[in-house]
Amino acid sequence: MTNRIGAVVMAALLALYLVFAIYYAAVLFGTGEPVAVAIGVGLIVLALLGAGFIAAEIVFGIRAERLARRLEQDGELPTEQLPHAPSGRVERSSADALFPRYRADVEAAPEDWRAWFRLALVYDAAGDRRRARWATRTAIRLERIRPGSPRA
Repeated sequence: MTNRIGAVVMAALLALYLVFAIYYAAVLFGTGEPVAVAIGVGLIVLALLGAGFIAAEIVFGIRAERLARRLEQDGELPTEQLPHAPSGRVERSSADALFPRYRADVEAAPEDWRAWFRLALVYDAAGDRRRARWATRTAIRLERIRPGSPRA
């Protein structure tokens, strides 16, 4: 839920930035000065790039949530209870111990999005966000190619 709140806050801030960027770009365009017009163009380009990145992240989150719901409905989410440190984070060593099993599932069925998504969950539990996102993107891509892929 906190991820959703963060996404909504970022989208609202971006919308506010877009309003100000367009307003100031219009003011700069109105001066007719080449440097001011160039700055106005830069404002709009940066705002559009930001909007594109935020939109891509929102779409990624929606697709990942959809895959998680499907796994949950099918009862295929990982069920291991991992110990937590006093900070509340999962102990990395216990999450690392799960990798061989979930990596073997992916190697056994490399076209199964379910195996990739479970591997992403283990990466995320271990705190390896980069690999978790990569495995999640792979799961999303595979699910889009083969929505009814065989279960692992």
